[in-house]
Amino acid sequence: MSPRRRRPAATGRPPARRRTRRPNKSNRPGRPNRTGGPRKRRRADDRLIGPLAAVVLGVALTVTVVNWLLAHWWVLIAPGALAALAGAGLLHRRRQRARREAVRARGLRYALPQLDALHHTRFEDAVRDLMHRDGCRDATRVGGSGDLGADVKATDPYGRRWVIQCKHRRDGLAGSAVGTPDLQILNGTARQVHGADVAVIVTNGRFTAPAVTFAEQQRLHVVDRHTLGAWAAGSRPLWELLRAVPPPREPTSLS
Repeated sequence: MSPRRRRPAATGRPPARRRTRRPNKSNRPGRPNRTGGPRKRRRADDRLIGPLAAVVLGVALTVTVVNWLLAHWWVLIAPGALAALAGAGLLHRRRQRARREAVRARGLRYALPQLDALHHTRFEDAVRDLMHRDGCRDATRVGGSGDLGADVKATDPYGRRWVIQCKHRRDGLAGSAVGTPDLQILNGTARQVHGADVAVIVTNGRFTAPAVTFAEQQRLHVVDRHTLGAWAAGSRPLWELLRAVPPPREPTSLS
C-alpha cells in the first residue's frame, strides 16, 4: 500500500488565488482605439465630401451658364425688351391716373344743397377734398371719437398747418346755430395739441353772435354757410376768403 499524503494543516485562511491581468479592451485586436482611429477619420471625411461636392457643382453650373449667356447674348434681348415695355406701361398708367386726379381736383365743385344732403362724415370728406383741391396735398380726415376737435388736417402750399372742425347741419340755416362751447373745444386743442397755424370751424349753417365774438378774440376762423358756398363753388381757396390769416410759415414759389 502507498503511503498516505499528508494534508496541509488547516490555517483558517482560504488559499490564495492567482491574479491574472485582463487585456485592455482598447488593445484587443479588431477593436479601434477610443481616442481615434481610421474609421472615425473616414466618417469625418465622408461628412465633408457632400458639401464640398455641392459647392463644386454650383460653381461649375454658374460658370457654364455665364459662358453660355456670353456666347448667346442675343437671348437676353427679348426678356429685357419685355421688362422695359412693362415698366413703361406701368409708368404711363400712373401718369394718366395722376392727370385724372389733378383734373378732378381742379374741377371739384359743391353746391350748398349737395352739402346739406351729406352725412356728417361725408361732409368732413368734402371739406378734406376741397382743401386738397386748393393744393393741400396732405389733407386728411381724422374726425371720429377722440379726435380732440380736429376733423380735417392739412398743410397749405405756404407751409401753414390747418386744423378744421366741421359742424354739419342737415337743415342748413334752419338748423341749430354753432355756439361758443364748440369753439372753446377747438381753441383748447388746435394749437396746443395739433400744432395748428390756422384753426377753423366750418358749418353749412350759422354761428351765434357770442361764438363769432369769441372767435375774433381767440384768433379762430369761422366759415359760415355764405363763406362755405363761395369756397365750395371753386372761386378761390379758403385762405383767400378769410381775414387775418397768418403769414406763410416759410417762403415758397407761391409767396
